[in-house]
Amino acid sequence: MREHLARLFPAFRVECLEPLAPDAGGTRTSTTKSAGYGLPVKITLTNDRGESRQLVWRVASANEFGHDRRADRAAITLLAFEDFAAIPQHVRPIDVGAIGADGQLTSLWDAGELYLITSYARGTIYADDLRRIAGAGTVTSLDIARLEALARYLAALHQPIDAPLRYRRAIRDLIGHGEGIFGMIDGYPDDVPAASRARLQAIERLCIEWRSRLREHEGRLARTHGDFHPFNILFATGTELTCLDASRGACGDPVDDVIALSINYLLFALDSPAAWHSGLGALWHRFWTLYRDARPDPALTKVAPPFFAWRALVVCNPRFYPALSTEARNALLGLAEAALAAHHLDPAWADELFR
Repeated sequence: MREHLARLFPAFRVECLEPLAPDAGGTRTSTTKSAGYGLPVKITLTNDRGESRQLVWRVASANEFGHDRRADRAAITLLAFEDFAAIPQHVRPIDVGAIGADGQLTSLWDAGELYLITSYARGTIYADDLRRIAGAGTVTSLDIARLEALARYLAALHQPIDAPLRYRRAIRDLIGHGEGIFGMIDGYPDDVPAASRARLQAIERLCIEWRSRLREHEGRLARTHGDFHPFNILFATGTELTCLDASRGACGDPVDDVIALSINYLLFALDSPAAWHSGLGALWHRFWTLYRDARPDPALTKVAPPFFAWRALVVCNPRFYPALSTEARNALLGLAEAALAAHHLDPAWADELFR
């Protein structure tokens, strides 16, 4: 810190550090604040001329109020740096940065967007397999082998995690996050066929009721991919798979990954109904059976409805699938509504969409 501040304020040195409690020095009363989102520290700098400056060092702390992930804390820190500068008569932001593994401070005050570099994986997206099946109407032995590989992968991935508050976070994000149900509904244009504003609002109300219902299932928390759909799955040769774009803290309810993948067997068949009877329907049913055989989960279909509703709202949103037919959109949203109202999702109901 001394070295970093010397670069920001040449000729000044750190004189003292003083922790700033949320309600330091206050008389203990019912309104005394005991905790905030971090413990700021006042830094006093002085120079040889006797001049002084006071600064405040802030590091966000982990807690259950949406700050449990390092990415959350990075987000609120960057946002504070921008917000503090925008408000009149507010303390001024001076620097924002990251603490390195070696304790060195790296400034980001003049940075733009953050970036991410990853390794590269060869292969083709699993969505190409589903398009081929929908077009040709046939399922090969390789398709069955890949389906089995996907079910085994998820069953092994879904290791339990003992952290009830993180499950609550996952459900809160499912309902209210910008990428969740609320955000997805807000992203619909007002004139989408089979997705009227009234219909979407009714689905939203049903999903809200599930937030408290799922509180009794906090023991279900497990390691998850968080966005396990066919455009995030690559197959190189045979059944060798690589995943892309894990998200949402890599933990949640296992049914999220199950739904994220399996709803696509419906999606790819709804505008090619013959493909359901000649292949995609069999993959839908076989996947559910394979997964439950590999990882028995009696509550799987009981907690599935809001997750199915969320994924249905995603694939029915014209922002993501602009060519989806009105009939297909109506069928998927209808199945979501039926599951939400019945308090469970029966995989056999999917066949009714293709009768």
